[in-house]
Amino acid sequence: MSEKASSYKDLIVWQKSIQLVKQIYSLTRTFPADGRYGLVSQMRRAAVSIPSHIAEGQARGTTPDFIRFISNSEGSVAELETQLILSIELEYCSRDSAQQNFELLDEIRRMLNALRRTLSSKGDRSS
Repeated sequence: MSEKASSYKDLIVWQKSIQLVKQIYSLTRTFPADGRYGLVSQMRRAAVSIPSHIAEGQARGTTPDFIRFISNSEGSVAELETQLILSIELEYCSRDSAQQNFELLDEIRRMLNALRRTLSSKGDRSS
């Protein structure tokens, strides 16, 4: 982040996270009915929490808050990745149908990590 984003909507990681939510909703529509209230709701909640935490953290206006919410998003990425693995193991979807989600999750994870490091280093310099 070379300059401060005026809105969370300007952050590419937030935009990619919104894309991921849409992909997860699309993927889970094909899951069997017996998974609807368990794994499907958990996956959708975890996916939605990624951009939501980014938005809330950026809107708080302080670097420590933003870093904390970025960390929450990173936790949701790990949670969703685990749930995707479970959905394959339970044969709710194929590895191929989940692959683009794994790729986007990995990209988002790297972007969140870089954003957190950038924010942390800016905080170190201002102390």
